[in-house]
Amino acid sequence: MHPAVPLLLPRRAGSDTDLCGFNVPEGSQVLVNVWAIGRDPSIWENPNSFMPERFLGSEIDVKGRDFGLIPFGAGRRICSGLPLANRMLYLMLGSLINSFDWKLEGGISPKEMNMEEKFGLTVQMAEPLQAVPVVI
Repeated sequence: MHPAVPLLLPRRAGSDTDLCGFNVPEGSQVLVNVWAIGRDPSIWENPNSFMPERFLGSEIDVKGRDFGLIPFGAGRRICSGLPLANRMLYLMLGSLINSFDWKLEGGISPKEMNMEEKFGLTVQMAEPLQAVPVVI
C-alpha cells in the first residue's frame, strides 16, 4: 500500500519498444510508478484497500517475477537483502506478536485511522502510524 519510493530508479530503453501501445524510442528515460501499479484496478480487486488475504492461494510472489507486486524491485537490481528479509520476517513478527499486545496511540480505533498519504520524494502517511506495545 505504501511503497518507500513511489518511482523506481530511472531506466533507459535499450532499443525502440512498443509498451502498451506507446512507442518508446531507444535511449528514452523510463520511470516505473510502483505506487500506481499497486493501485491498478485492472490488476487488483479493491486496490485501495489493505487486504493481505488476497495473496492466500495466489501464485504471485515477491521475488520480482510478478510485476504487479515488486516490493523488493526486480531483475538484476533486485534488493540484495531479499533472502535475509524473507528469513527474518517470521522471527521478528512472531516475537513482537507473542511478546506484546498492541494499541494505537491516543486511543484511536483502527476504523478511525487516517490512511491518507503525503507525497514527496518518498510516500508517507499524512498522519504517522504509531502503535504502542502493551506488555502482556
